[in-house]
Amino acid sequence: MNTQAPLADLATLRDTYKHDKAAVLSSLASSGYAARGLKQTLRQLSILADGLLIQLWQQAGFSSELCLVAVGGFGRAELFPHSDVDVLVLLPNGQSPEHTPELQAQLERFIGSCWDTGLDIGSSVRTLSECVAEAAKDITVQTSLLESRRVTGNTRLFGDFQQQFQAAMDPQAFLVAKTLEMRQRHTKFENTPYALEPNCKESPGGLRDLQVILWVARAAGLGHSWDELARKGLATPLEARQIKRNEALLGLIRARLHLQAKRREDRLVFDLQTSVAETFGFSSDVTPEGRLALRASEKLMRQYYWAAKAVTQLNQILLLNIEDRLKTERGESIDHFRPLNERFFEKAGLIEVASDDLYQKHPHAILETFLLYQATPGLKGLSARTLRALYNVRSVMNGRFRSDPINRQTFLQILQQPQGITHALRLMNDTSVLGRYLWVFRRIVGQMQHDLFHAYTVDQHILMVLRNVRRFFMAEHTHEYPLCSQLASDWDKPWILYAAALFHDIAKGRGGDHSKLGCTEVRTFCRQHSVDKDDAKLVEFLVSEHLTMSHVAQKEDLGNPEVIARFAQRVGDERHLTALYLLTVADIRGTSPKVWNAWKGKLLEDLYKATLRVLGGSAPDANTEVQARKREALIELARQAQPHEGHKALWDTLDVSYFMRHDASDIAWHARQLSRHVALPDASATRAIVRARPSPVGEGLQVLVFTPDQPDLFARICGHFDQSGFSILDARVHTTRTGWALDTFQIVTPMLHEHYRELMTMVESGLTQALDKQGPLPLPSRGRVSRRVKSFPVTPRVSLSPDEKAQKWLLSVSASDRIGLLYSIAMVLARHGIQLHLAKISTLGERVEDNFLISGPELQHNRAQIQIETELLQALQPS
Repeated sequence: MNTQAPLADLATLRDTYKHDKAAVLSSLASSGYAARGLKQTLRQLSILADGLLIQLWQQAGFSSELCLVAVGGFGRAELFPHSDVDVLVLLPNGQSPEHTPELQAQLERFIGSCWDTGLDIGSSVRTLSECVAEAAKDITVQTSLLESRRVTGNTRLFGDFQQQFQAAMDPQAFLVAKTLEMRQRHTKFENTPYALEPNCKESPGGLRDLQVILWVARAAGLGHSWDELARKGLATPLEARQIKRNEALLGLIRARLHLQAKRREDRLVFDLQTSVAETFGFSSDVTPEGRLALRASEKLMRQYYWAAKAVTQLNQILLLNIEDRLKTERGESIDHFRPLNERFFEKAGLIEVASDDLYQKHPHAILETFLLYQATPGLKGLSARTLRALYNVRSVMNGRFRSDPINRQTFLQILQQPQGITHALRLMNDTSVLGRYLWVFRRIVGQMQHDLFHAYTVDQHILMVLRNVRRFFMAEHTHEYPLCSQLASDWDKPWILYAAALFHDIAKGRGGDHSKLGCTEVRTFCRQHSVDKDDAKLVEFLVSEHLTMSHVAQKEDLGNPEVIARFAQRVGDERHLTALYLLTVADIRGTSPKVWNAWKGKLLEDLYKATLRVLGGSAPDANTEVQARKREALIELARQAQPHEGHKALWDTLDVSYFMRHDASDIAWHARQLSRHVALPDASATRAIVRARPSPVGEGLQVLVFTPDQPDLFARICGHFDQSGFSILDARVHTTRTGWALDTFQIVTPMLHEHYRELMTMVESGLTQALDKQGPLPLPSRGRVSRRVKSFPVTPRVSLSPDEKAQKWLLSVSASDRIGLLYSIAMVLARHGIQLHLAKISTLGERVEDNFLISGPELQHNRAQIQIETELLQALQPS
């Protein structure tokens, strides 16, 4: 027998397989391809692989005692375009490649020829006994073998394997193991199907969640398909249809991901979302004005999230049903039922409907379910029967249901409960009840936000903000934001803040100002739910102004009394101010883990306290504020045993603007570090003084620079921080009457937490040398932009306008973040002799919105202004 195929034969096999596979895949890549045909295509790919494997098996010259078995997804005869072809070479007991050189050579030749002909092979070699033993030890092996099928080889050996494998299977243990494994997998993906780059196979609500159901059912002998589960009463016909529809969509997305990536890629990464969306026929929507309204990728992701949400619900229902069926078959006692009222029972900590048609007969019970969930201690969720009843009653939640006065009263009660708000509303969203009752909320379920700093879909962001507000009112979370918790403890109607959180972004994605559109929606809600007039106005105010406080705190000069006075006039009174502060903190915290930092928290707190003083009757008087800060600073200096009037030499060189832009703690620190140098006879020396300390407001370092002023000083400092790997959060720049720069920077670096003492020394010595050395400015770093920025670039924008007194200019820039960006801006300003007075650096995920207060002779000339703006736009362009 010829045991080795000639190389020409392998090349022919490879070319034939490649050609036949391309022909099958051609229909899959078409935008007109129907999802329902996917299974047939995956089966054809599997048949092609089977045929090639059989030829290679025969050419390898294996004994007739052996068997080639397909396992895993290939065992299901579902082969995705670039998935591995997983096979098991099954040996009779007593055979071993280690002890049979000829068998070892055949195996190596077979596996090598598989790779040579284009099969991405994944292989294992085991005897029958080893298979059973490995399956008992490893749930992953057990699952892979569960779906095995014979490709070629000894039929009897494969039959013996199936018999012994099934005899060793413990359905209950398998169910428990797969459930725990699924929970671990979900935790890895943060327990949400709404990730912005979800894994359509592994993420919650992905294909793997559907496979778990069939694996468990198959292990228990309950069926191999959705139709079989429906026939055995584990799924309703509607559920089976829904599963098949969503499985087909998720599968088609995965298949086209493979085609677009030209490799096995199961993540819907930003780079591929648009190209995959276009294969489905989606295109971007543009407004008549030419503005992008809705991306093709957003349309695709909306479809994906709806499918993943349905899969999550159905996975929970069917697994609970299978668990109950296994208990019944083992003769175990059914869980004890405790009546909650005439419509509901408690079953093992879950709410169970008294009858399957409860919601059909009594629609009011739908919202009552969640009110009961909130009000009854110890309840953990909803039973499979209740989840199924809710899933099958969605058509009842129509316009008539939403306008029913009893339902409106119940929903308002849910918002007004003293506990369980977050859990109830999340459960309502998970079961699609929230979007069915609040139809306006349904529009933002699964809606992506391509602004580079939101880490969640709109509905998940809203629920995250609601959770954050709720935590202000919970004693166990007072350590997180003490001021917020203190203010919340005196707040009489928490539900007002919950309602504002629920509606603050509800009009996202419609075009136009979502704050104003959301205000209209919440006004309608308040009217329909008979909310008191004053309460309704407060909720409307919060939705309309929910971006205002963060804008003022992060972009305007809080040292300017007029800024505080305007903001105080806008909020009107302490109640509105407090409510807006609490919502703003919760909103920024609910945007992304990357967006919030302690410095932003301090800016908001400073704005809150300054505005509160104005609303309390204190006129925004700069001199009064300066004297108060000086007194506080002197008390701190005295506490630290500083010499009497040691501060005077420094303070005599500083004007009102310095004291308005720094709090008492900073003023005292500056005096402690610099007064001795200012008072010395050689104070005219030009050596820079740099001091660093752990930031008093949280993460990072605070850096003080005291040096003779020069036009390119800010750029030189930014250049040093850029090259040293530090990010600047804030810069406060001041020039003394004697011509010295007194600048304070807030900087952060990933290395800070463990090595802050070494970093302080490094900053002090390194920056001092950089400033003393002078020399030409180094070129800015041109770091690579992230995948997200490449996929969703921010159009660079520059705005230059005079302040209200026309003495200084406000420069605002927005762009995609990258290494060296701030330094590039600073270099442009330095080239034109622009003096910097204040820099507010706001990094929102991977987008920056920086604001500068500047002055300089060139700003008085239109031509020079245009040149500066042009150079800034060039500096903001990604590399």
